[in-house]
Amino acid sequence: MSVKCMIRDVKDYVGQTVRIGAWLHNKRSSGKIQFLQLRDGSGYIQGVVVKSEVSEEVWNDASKLTQESSLYVTGVVREDSRSKFGYELTVTGVEIIQITQDYPITPKEHGVDFLMDHRHLWIRAPRQRAILSVRAEIIRAIQQFFDQRGFNLVDPPILTPSSCEGTTNLFHTKYFEEDAFLTQSGQLYMEAAAMALGKVYSFGPTFRAEKSKTRRHLIEFWMIEPEMAFVDHEENLRVQEEFVSYVVQSVLKNCAAELETLGRDVSKLEKCVAPFPRISYDDAVKFLQDKGFEFTWGEDFGAPHETAIAESYDTPVFITNYPTEIKAFYMKPDPNRPEVVLCADMIAPEGYGEIIGGSQRIDDPELMEQRFAEHELSSEAYQWYMDLRKYGTVPHSGFGLGLERTVSWICGLDHVRETIAFPRTLYRLYP
Repeated sequence: MSVKCMIRDVKDYVGQTVRIGAWLHNKRSSGKIQFLQLRDGSGYIQGVVVKSEVSEEVWNDASKLTQESSLYVTGVVREDSRSKFGYELTVTGVEIIQITQDYPITPKEHGVDFLMDHRHLWIRAPRQRAILSVRAEIIRAIQQFFDQRGFNLVDPPILTPSSCEGTTNLFHTKYFEEDAFLTQSGQLYMEAAAMALGKVYSFGPTFRAEKSKTRRHLIEFWMIEPEMAFVDHEENLRVQEEFVSYVVQSVLKNCAAELETLGRDVSKLEKCVAPFPRISYDDAVKFLQDKGFEFTWGEDFGAPHETAIAESYDTPVFITNYPTEIKAFYMKPDPNRPEVVLCADMIAPEGYGEIIGGSQRIDDPELMEQRFAEHELSSEAYQWYMDLRKYGTVPHSGFGLGLERTVSWICGLDHVRETIAFPRTLYRLYP
């Protein structure tokens, strides 16, 4: 009598007969023994078929199996110290579901375009599976962090009548007879939710119609955007560093096998413990100038600048108090120095760039009206947002974390396209 289980659970059935639905990842043969490398989505296990211990039918069926063939395999779970997983399966039965012919992704090297054209199959590879598993753990840890701290999950709309940051890099569509855009951020709506629920966060897709081909950018990506009433800039920074530290430590604890598959140097991640260092925009400019960069106060940092700054730190680093002119209209000016705002970008180490942008928000209705005029924003489109300052305005702060950049950094990837199952890049809408 066999027990149906998944590979990740075989540790609970040592010495027992189990039945697993699986795909053949690879196979090798040594005379009268066949070694089947099996996967079921939850993990990998080696199935050992010994010719003298199985029927001729089972032996022949095992011999027929090709890469990515599907089957049910029955066998006895054995402990095996030589296996990375720690267990193997002594096969007693094979039930073929399908023999796969000419699977396009073979163990040989393939070009990126070929792999992206076959992304629906590429995600089966051990490395891609490991990345997606780490992503899932990051998402679980994110939700757990906020849920444990009294935040409410709120879902902002994806179709919006206006832009969060006043940019033109928006996907335009028609909402019946009206103009609408795919959201580039849920932040403004989360500010409204914070005035109702105190502490909130959103977790959803966002869209940027930027014609960018860098290794850090996707057209469609996921954002985590918390907003907090009665929270100032300093408190906001503390939440951010505790948040990122919590997520990284959760991955280290729960995804050791996946990080090993990726060849990730976990010693670098182990250093990611709050509090994180901080450097002001002013000091960052001076640092870059001393390093030989031609950089003028008032410019925004690009990838080379962020990388140069991050190289001085083993953990993420905050760059605080950017010039008002280069930041979004809703950021609160420093009361003691209005030419800069109470904001910060969190820069990941190892050249992965900004993973969080956040600020204290303007709560003064008169100043917000002034910002609308300066940025030529439609008072009609933003009337509901102004209502938040008219009816019970309070100090409040928030931030946004880009999921894919965070996955890229934690996994140690060269390109953000591998951080999501089906990436949308400048020239790719298929599959």
